[in-house]
Amino acid sequence: MVHISGSAARAARDLRVVFSRLRRRIREVARDADLTPPQESALSLVGKHGAATASALAAAEGVRPQSMAATLAALDQQGLIRRAPDPDDGRRQLVTLTEAGRARVEGNRQLREEWLARAFQDRFTEDERETVLTALELLERLSRP
Repeated sequence: MVHISGSAARAARDLRVVFSRLRRRIREVARDADLTPPQESALSLVGKHGAATASALAAAEGVRPQSMAATLAALDQQGLIRRAPDPDDGRRQLVTLTEAGRARVEGNRQLREEWLARAFQDRFTEDERETVLTALELLERLSRP
């Protein structure tokens, strides 16, 4: 077993905790009263990845296909998604965003980004923002294979 320094262990723990809290806070900013958290997540996923089958969305979200089917039915009722036959396999349907769904996803994304930019502006000095940018460059290495 490889020895892990105390600072590496602390950085890993603290980073995980801070990222979890920040993710929750960012999600709260654009919380949509009309949508449940699973509906928001599925809508966002379709917005990011484009056309997808219900089973692919279920796998990506780590939920049962039946749960995703219920989530998609609710989004469909609200006019946020559309379903169309898969041109490669007519037995399956592809889920895409409607214009209303795309506007909702983009609006939520913009609210979150604006909140975060305002928070950086209001709560940090220019030097602190530069420190965050430097740290993000370092953290980018973790996301690479």
